Amino acid sequence: MTTVLFWDIDGTLITTGRAGVPAWEQAVRETTGKDFQLSAIRVPGLTDFQIAVRTFELVGVPVTADLLTRMVSRYEELLPAKLPLKQGHVMPHVREILETLQGRPDVRSYLLTGNTRNGARAKLTHYDLWQFFPDGAFAEDQGIRATIATRAIELARRSGPVNEQNVFVIGDTPYDIEGANAIGVRTIAVATGGYSVEELQTHHPWRVFQELPPPEEFLDLIGLLTSA
Repeated sequence: MTTVLFWDIDGTLITTGRAGVPAWEQAVRETTGKDFQLSAIRVPGLTDFQIAVRTFELVGVPVTADLLTRMVSRYEELLPAKLPLKQGHVMPHVREILETLQGRPDVRSYLLTGNTRNGARAKLTHYDLWQFFPDGAFAEDQGIRATIATRAIELARRSGPVNEQNVFVIGDTPYDIEGANAIGVRTIAVATGGYSVEELQTHHPWRVFQELPPPEEFLDLIGLLTSA
């Protein structure tokens, strides 16, 4: 049976060094005419559309579908030029794990993220990780993480049989755990983003680490070490 891995991006695969902040704040100014500091929101785990809704509420602008779309689209347009201006990096052991998994017929990796598809592509292309993911489930509206997780598992099933016992969500926030629970799969939580090990443990993930373990330990964890 194939193992399916759903990967979060920010705080799990990479950190952009907060490169998205100036892109977001500029998009807010251009679409609402108001100044805004993204630090006013605890953003880890929120989807881009959820952050937009909270942004509009804080600056006192009525939330409309048209404004949401324009705001997020403008952020997507600005992001690629902002990424090189900050010192971000790929999280420990991530590239090595993805390289180890690449090409194995018994494992499939997908994205499961609160980023939009274009935002995800911009970030992972900049850090040379985009090629590891054939597809994924992304933020498309104000829906909670569980709705994205549902789309993710449906995507995986279109490519072949899926046994929930062999499906893992890798993420760094309680929202990732929530999404995994919604589709009945296990979470490997990492404290490389905006939440500590202790905070993550209160949400009862299957496993929690300070950072992802090295490739051999990771493969052993998900039951792939002896099946190569």
